[in-house]
Amino acid sequence: MDTAVLQTYLHIVDEGSFAAAARRMGISKSLCSKYISDLEDSLGTRLLTRSTRSVRPTPAGRDYYQKIREVMGQLQAANESVKQLSVHPSGPLRIGFPLAYTLKVLGPHMMRFIETHPDIQLEAVLDDRHTDVIGQGFDAVIRIGELGDSSLYARRLHSARILVVAAPDYLAEHGTPERPEDLTGHRCLHYSNLRGAGTWPFRDGSETLYQKIQPAFATNSAEMMRTAVLEARGIALMPEFMIEDELRSGALVPVLARFALPDLPVNLVYPSRKNMTAALKAFLDFTAGLKLEA
Repeated sequence: MDTAVLQTYLHIVDEGSFAAAARRMGISKSLCSKYISDLEDSLGTRLLTRSTRSVRPTPAGRDYYQKIREVMGQLQAANESVKQLSVHPSGPLRIGFPLAYTLKVLGPHMMRFIETHPDIQLEAVLDDRHTDVIGQGFDAVIRIGELGDSSLYARRLHSARILVVAAPDYLAEHGTPERPEDLTGHRCLHYSNLRGAGTWPFRDGSETLYQKIQPAFATNSAEMMRTAVLEARGIALMPEFMIEDELRSGALVPVLARFALPDLPVNLVYPSRKNMTAALKAFLDFTAGLKLEA
């Protein structure tokens, strides 16, 4: 039932007048009268007793008035509560994060977000899988790599550098490739969260070469991939942020360094720009202000 009709009824009882109720509602007296006539017809009972001087509720009308006033009060309180949530950052916020990226790059900043917004209950779900934002109930997720066609919205956070790397022991035993096509003679390890398992992209000047590979091993786990390449199982294409310590220590070394690799975009992906919660807006604003490097 239209809440305008119910609110009109409450005003009529409060004011004791159709004309006064119409003024409060900003409608004509005739429309006000039609509202009540239709309401009484739908309920099958008379709610108001009309005279030339006043309008009074019938016994059924008084009981209906009390119940409707309580319901309308609850509805107004619910509306105000939701409006407040849209203004003040508070309430639950469920974000999906890639595990290794978050621990290496984003983690230190997340504690500051929690401190800045104590009324937001952040649930950080760390998972290297490609999560379904809507189906799994996320407010947003962070995705690394090129995005497929989607109805989702994305905000670029930054770009991550990727490298081809291997353990010195592997290269000592199998040799060091000099050009991308040399990879056909090597064991290639593929981090499957990066798109394109069948090809690795290399830039040679202004030209991009898509080198065909046959992965000897593939996984969506950054930790398992790092373990495999450290144990000299093959040559891997990996984001630099996953292996910074190993590169510094010499446990891993770059391969094909003169062939530039395209950076990986890192995006915050969310379902809609309209009617987002204040908590999600606060997170979007927070990440937009970060100086991230990876």
